[in-house]
Amino acid sequence: MSDILKDLEATIVARKEADPESSWTAKLLSKGPEKCAEKFGEEAIEAIIAAAKNDRDNLTYEAADVLYHLLVMLAARDVALDDVLNELARRQGVSGIAEKAARGT
Repeated sequence: MSDILKDLEATIVARKEADPESSWTAKLLSKGPEKCAEKFGEEAIEAIIAAAKNDRDNLTYEAADVLYHLLVMLAARDVALDDVLNELARRQGVSGIAEKAARGT
C-alpha cells in the first residue's frame, strides 16, 4: 500500500510546478498551505460523517479523499511521506499511553 501512497506523493510533488489551470492538485497547491489544510479538514469531516452513519462505501470514498488531501497538505509544507512513515515506525511497539505521556499530553 505504501507504494501507492508514494506514487501519489510523487505525482503531487510534480504538480507543484504545473499550471494551476491544468491540474486540480496544482490549483490547490497554488492557493497555499492554509487552503490545503482547510481542504484536508473538510475531507476529514466528510469521512467522520460517513463513519458515524455507518456508510461503509462512502467512508471508503472519503478516506481516499482524506489520504490524497493529507499528502497535498504535507507537500504544501514540504513534509515528505517518508518522514511520516518513519515517525509511525518509531512509534511501533510503543504504547499509545506511554507515547502520549512522554510528550506531556
